[in-house]
Amino acid sequence: MSAAPALDLAGLAARLADPDSIPRDRPSPADDLDRAARTGGRVVQAAVLVPIVTHPEPTVLLTLRSARLNSHAGQVSFPGGRMEPGETPEEAALREAEEEVGLDRAIPRIIGRLPEVLTGTGYRVTPVVALLRPPLALRHDPGEVEEPFEYPLARLLDPAAPERRRQEFRGRMREFWVWPHERHYIWGATASMLVTLAGVLRDQR
Repeated sequence: MSAAPALDLAGLAARLADPDSIPRDRPSPADDLDRAARTGGRVVQAAVLVPIVTHPEPTVLLTLRSARLNSHAGQVSFPGGRMEPGETPEEAALREAEEEVGLDRAIPRIIGRLPEVLTGTGYRVTPVVALLRPPLALRHDPGEVEEPFEYPLARLLDPAAPERRRQEFRGRMREFWVWPHERHYIWGATASMLVTLAGVLRDQR
C-alpha cells in the first residue's frame, strides 16, 4: 500500500462546502424514498463526525461499537448519534464524539459535510468532516465503544480497495460496500460514507 499524498486542505474544504454537489454513493434519492416507506416514514435526524487525522500519512478515525448497544451493536461506525432538539449537525457530531471517545469538542477543525445518508433503520445521517491534529488523547466510553481505531487514507484512496457485495435481507437483495481491514468488518452506511469521502479526496488531488 503506497503512502497517501499530502492533503490539499483548501481544496478539500471548498469541495465540502456544497455537499449537494458531491456525487454520493448509494442510496439514491429514489432509494431513500423506498427506505423511508419501509420504516413507516419514521426518520430520525442524526449526525456523525468523520475525523481525518493529519498524521504525515493521514488516517480516518472510526469506532467499533459496543456489543451491548440496542442498535447497530458490534458494528464499525463514525462517532455520532441522534441530534437533540435545536442542535445543528455539527453540534451533535461534536457532542457525540466527546461522549463516545472523549474527544474534546474544541479540538476538531470542521471543514464541511458529505451528502446525507438515509439508513435502512430510518436514520437520516449528516456526515460532518473534521480535521484532527495528532497526537490524540482518546478516552472511549466502553458502554458505547469497544475501541476506536484509525483507517489509513492511502487505503481509502485505492479505487480497488472496497468490495461490492450482495446479500438477501428481509426478502430483498441488498448491495453494499465492504472495506478491507485486518480485524473489523466495515460495511453498510459507514462504508458508503467512506466511498463518498474517497471520491471527494481523489477529485481534489
